[in-house]
Amino acid sequence: MTSASPARALIFDMDGTIVDNMRFHDDAWESWHLRNALPFDRTTFAARTAGMAVSEIIGPYFPGATADEVVAMAEAKEALYRETYRPHIAATDGLLELMARAEAAGVPMAVATAAPPPNVELVLDTLGLRQRFATIVSPSQGYRGKPHPDMFLAAAERMKVEPADCVVFEDAPNGVEAARRAGMRAVALLTLIGAEGFAVYENLIAAVRDFAALDGLPALRFA
Repeated sequence: MTSASPARALIFDMDGTIVDNMRFHDDAWESWHLRNALPFDRTTFAARTAGMAVSEIIGPYFPGATADEVVAMAEAKEALYRETYRPHIAATDGLLELMARAEAAGVPMAVATAAPPPNVELVLDTLGLRQRFATIVSPSQGYRGKPHPDMFLAAAERMKVEPADCVVFEDAPNGVEAARRAGMRAVALLTLIGAEGFAVYENLIAAVRDFAALDGLPALRFA
């Protein structure tokens, strides 16, 4: 499988990819850290943690907390995010056009996101996209967050395609690394960090500001 081979399936991260919403997550994380008297470095936090399950982020702060306590703290942070982002939901430029081309070519699509189910509902159902994806994979189903490849491999298995035939769309190094471990090509959406943050990944085939910039990419000229 070369970087130019047409994809037989597409896998989308959600936050920062399907929607350009990471600044709203940053706002919620900053508020959550302040409420818990914890330091917060906004310049590095998102790039370091994007793609991880919220419980994986919070757990190390409170090693003595029970699983239920960690879940409660995670839900508090996500409620802050949903409250502020709800009025601003919009698909990233070019996404709907790419999805339409994939559908016309019979190319299945999946979502693999660390977001909890209420966040997935907020985005995909508000945009009316849920039924257009063959499957949605998340840590709520028992999978590890990125950079582990588990969710991408599960998505490929559910769509009945080989990992090498998939193209993954991600906004964070953790996600591109997860795609690399899964044996998949990746496209970086530069909604979170600049292209230099992805320079080390040999599975990267493009780094663009939005989906509209992908017109003409050989891997997306579906057979």
